[in-house]
Amino acid sequence: MTHDVSGLTQLGQPSRLPASPDQAVLERVANPHASLRYCIRFTAPEFTSLCPLTGQPDFAHLMIDYVPDAWIVESKSLKLYLASFRNHGAFHEACTLDIAQRLVGLLAPQWLRIGGYWYPRGGIPIDVFWQSGAAPDGVWIPDQKVEPYRGRG
Repeated sequence: MTHDVSGLTQLGQPSRLPASPDQAVLERVANPHASLRYCIRFTAPEFTSLCPLTGQPDFAHLMIDYVPDAWIVESKSLKLYLASFRNHGAFHEACTLDIAQRLVGLLAPQWLRIGGYWYPRGGIPIDVFWQSGAAPDGVWIPDQKVEPYRGRG
């Protein structure tokens, strides 16, 4: 089976890190198994953004699960998009939900959820969760199993 990748601009090409999430180009390809319902998971355990007030780095373990419809996200473009937050100032909630909304807008998946497990700043971890609705019946969607922050040991 061959897949049309003619419209992709980043895969297989040298690509610079986008200066911001707004400048990042997220790309999609046709779902090679659109007749099947299945879950795709992306895990970004070293996600970084900046506090919009102090400019200090914020770190999170992001987990994105989705059940595709006609489209799947091209993974290199997703990696570049996520990395573009490195110099982006936004609160935890904004980063997490902006990522979810951008993916929903690009892919129109049957279902999507994101877990943003943020490491503490100021002594308080902030975890942010969102999903587009109830998970579809008949699709195995594993638990995210990311432990909440507990401090040392």
